[in-house]
Amino acid sequence: MSDYQAAKALVSAYYAELDSVGGADLARVVARYTGPEYRFRGVHPFNELSGAEAVAATVWEPLHRALIPVQRRQDVFMAGTSETDGQTWVCSMGHLMGLLDESWLGIPGTGKLVFLRYAEFHKVLEDRISETGFFCDIIGVMKQVGLTPLPLQTGAEIIIPGPKTHDGLLFEPQDAQESARTLVLVNEMREDLYRFRDSSRPLEILARTWQEDMLWFGPSGIGSTYTIARYHEQHQGPFRATLSDIERRGHACRFAEGKYAGWFGWPNLTMTSKGGFLGLPSNAKRLDMRVVDVYRREGDKLAENWIFIDLLYWMLQQDVDVLERTCRIASAG
Repeated sequence: MSDYQAAKALVSAYYAELDSVGGADLARVVARYTGPEYRFRGVHPFNELSGAEAVAATVWEPLHRALIPVQRRQDVFMAGTSETDGQTWVCSMGHLMGLLDESWLGIPGTGKLVFLRYAEFHKVLEDRISETGFFCDIIGVMKQVGLTPLPLQTGAEIIIPGPKTHDGLLFEPQDAQESARTLVLVNEMREDLYRFRDSSRPLEILARTWQEDMLWFGPSGIGSTYTIARYHEQHQGPFRATLSDIERRGHACRFAEGKYAGWFGWPNLTMTSKGGFLGLPSNAKRLDMRVVDVYRREGDKLAENWIFIDLLYWMLQQDVDVLERTCRIASAG
């Protein structure tokens, strides 16, 4: 437990400094809190980076130049021991908010407020961050500035809220038994989805581990949905109807603290497109999908699920560069 508190204190201090500086100071802050062989895995176009200087120059300096000033609004903050490697990880989820005064990744500046939804996982070893998994919803920012990067989605386009119970910031120690209950439940749900993926009774299977009024907050491009029935109609059903031969690839980390749990994979899944998902045609390629899941348990069921999918990378594997194409059209117009 003390290890979790120390890890959370380290990440909190890192964020306080990172969010308050800019320019060359960003590299110094990242270096101060990370290990000598710091490994960074981020959504496209960041992908895999090594070392503080590369991470600051590629990820944080462009963001801090464009988003002025950056304000971090956390909805979930937790730590735990990952089942996958036995190490301590910290997860932060929420939004990075600011005025988009300059272009970012080719997305034109508007001078208006934007919300960049994010989820970040940090492995803490020997009082330093040794690895980071950083997911953010770039497509969501594109839509906020008026661009149309993808076809009409199946779920609702909304600014994603935090937990209904407003108790996701776990700065204080949590009951280890509650953490264990949560981890058992999300693993049971995960196995159900795999074992019964071809079931003719999907709603009944989902009801084993989900509340009837579940909330599923998906990435921009897919959208969000409410209740088991609408989740199946607006996401699970279309997902399974348009993708085939889905292979589980595991998680880089998976843990729970209190009533919250989370994981990310690199990749989580490998699949083949039968055509139709995100408007893309069928093809014979095996496609990797990088995913984050964050969960809130209520009693004996899961109540809320926040999802991040690196959709830009998933489409890039099919030779569709949505970021480059959309921003090029925007700049030409």
